[in-house]
Amino acid sequence: MRKGGFTLIEVLVAIILVGLAIASLVSASVSHTAINGSGANLSTGEFLLQQAKDLTVLTGYNALGSLDDVVYSPPKGADGQNLTGFNAFGQNIIVQNVSNTNFAQVVADNSSDFVRITVTVTLNSKVITSASWIRADIDD
Repeated sequence: MRKGGFTLIEVLVAIILVGLAIASLVSASVSHTAINGSGANLSTGEFLLQQAKDLTVLTGYNALGSLDDVVYSPPKGADGQNLTGFNAFGQNIIVQNVSNTNFAQVVADNSSDFVRITVTVTLNSKVITSASWIRADIDD
């Protein structure tokens, strides 16, 4: 006859179940930390992409060619100054003249009124984000 308490087997099963629960929580925590870090890097990448876009907006159309095939590391802000605290990041800028009637078609430099600007943001040389946009020659 049992007077109370738990048997050794019941205690071992309970310890195993608690151990599995703790292991699952630790694993989930590690995954969430990694995802949070990736989200922070993507958010920083989008910020640096916007800074590069603003830089190209503030640059006169005829001067955009000077930004072609430029890599900024550390990245630049919209004012053209180096951004501090982002040394592992980079901004790669490509400026291409495109056809007046087909923005997918690249044409010779200075032969159209439109350029496609592509900025790729990297972290330790790994691409984080990229975007392209069209800029028209309205500086007249």
